[in-house]
Amino acid sequence: MTAVQERRVPPGPSGLAILGTLWKLSRDRLGLMTKAADTYGDAVRLGPRWRSLYFFNHPDHAKHVLADNSANYHKGVGLAQAKRALGEGVLTSEGELWRKQRAVIQPVFQHKRIVEQAGAVANEAAHLVERLGRYDGGQPVDVLREMTGLTLGVLGRTLLDADLGELGSIGHSFEAMQDQAMFEMVSMGKVPMWVPLPNQLRFRQARRKLERVVDQLVAERRVRLRDEGDADDALSRLYRSTQQEPDPRVGRQRMHDELVTLLLAGHETTASTLGWTFYLADKHPGVWDRLHAEATEVLGDRLPVHADLHHLRYTTMVVNEVMRLFPPVWMLSRKAQAADEVGGYPVPAGAGVLICPYTLHRHRAFWDEPDRFDPERFHPGRSVDRPRYAYIPFGAGPRVCVGSNLGMMEAVFVVALVTRALRLTKVPDYRVVAEPMLSLRIRGGLPMRVQRVA
Repeated sequence: MTAVQERRVPPGPSGLAILGTLWKLSRDRLGLMTKAADTYGDAVRLGPRWRSLYFFNHPDHAKHVLADNSANYHKGVGLAQAKRALGEGVLTSEGELWRKQRAVIQPVFQHKRIVEQAGAVANEAAHLVERLGRYDGGQPVDVLREMTGLTLGVLGRTLLDADLGELGSIGHSFEAMQDQAMFEMVSMGKVPMWVPLPNQLRFRQARRKLERVVDQLVAERRVRLRDEGDADDALSRLYRSTQQEPDPRVGRQRMHDELVTLLLAGHETTASTLGWTFYLADKHPGVWDRLHAEATEVLGDRLPVHADLHHLRYTTMVVNEVMRLFPPVWMLSRKAQAADEVGGYPVPAGAGVLICPYTLHRHRAFWDEPDRFDPERFHPGRSVDRPRYAYIPFGAGPRVCVGSNLGMMEAVFVVALVTRALRLTKVPDYRVVAEPMLSLRIRGGLPMRVQRVA
């Protein structure tokens, strides 16, 4: 690398503007990333030279960082600090530990297993429709809360072979975990955990509750495996794997970290996607009508099976378009282990690198009218020439979301069954705001009125 190359850095804010940029990173993350891309282009320097932080916003950049040279890019700014909240689960771990964790849970997401789980997903979705139907013509229901309950139920039945409903409401606990993880990111882990800030107090309470949940799940599975023999669900696989640790304390901590991560990641992204789907479909009545018509035509009055995914084409396009505008994984942070080059710009060892699906999915070079909700853009005829890495709602490369296919099936089934039977309408004047946490969720819930349809 020549001296001229070493001095070449992407454009970006300078001087005091950098301090304002870093402050915005903690206050208005979506606005900051959007403005940075609009102002400076596909490669942006967000930090001072002594603390390199690069934002790359082109499909080729994402491909290089996340796939082609992924071994050089470990989890970066923020997620390292989030370990204080989430531990060393598959979301935050690196190297040999991550490979070991991934190998343990990967088999439960094989295509054959997902096909077998379709019935459980459809049944949980049918129960959701029944619950929502009780609000017909009555008081509004928090749809986001209902989606959280649904996705936790699906997670329990499909991956853990456990009834999570018996454990009480743990959705609020996961909200507190997310809040703390994001606080750790923006504070760079500089605030001691013992400081009695409101969010840290809520986090400590939530962590104790989740520890009790994990202990209960593990104790029940230990008895079950002893009495009934082998099982191959994710909980059983995690239990057997962590029991092999020479130090029981290490095994117990691993079990806690991995199960909490699985519970959080396994329900949060799909619940957020479903909330955004019903919000956007309500804003575009023609979309809701087409969803209802397709579900009625394809399913009649029966529950969906896995093969129906090939026929629920418009529903799938709607879900894809929702994840384009509000990707469940909205930001991917990495740290360069060795010096590299991305988009013609040298990236020094130790530099932070950001790939932002939220802005990448709105890149005007690859998306016509990118801020407009248009499910038809995912029609095969319109998407054939689009670069593969222009659309990465579940991440990409070796660390792509392992549960993406299950999550997609769940979202399509739920949207089809809800729109076949019901019409959800947002409460007037309720302001829907995107909240970029570990996932891109709706802040404060989504109250909607329910009406049965013929």
